[in-house]
Amino acid sequence: MLVKVGIAESNRVIEIETEDPEAFRAIIEEAFSQARSVMWFEDTKRRLVGVPVPRLAYVEIEQDGGVRQIGFGRATS
Repeated sequence: MLVKVGIAESNRVIEIETEDPEAFRAIIEEAFSQARSVMWFEDTKRRLVGVPVPRLAYVEIEQDGGVRQIGFGRATS
């Protein structure tokens, strides 16, 4: 399952593969509740990336089986 982590005031997005999205979510929530200063991630290219916790803008967890749309589609009303 793919997780995307956005960094505040940056166009950088860290992509992470995880087997257990609920465990990953718990780790993120724990980092905020314990006032952790840095969160370390290993991205899909196997690089370690440290991000100051206050700079985490969002965490997007894609659900398995989600439909990915490519290109333009017709708007429906």
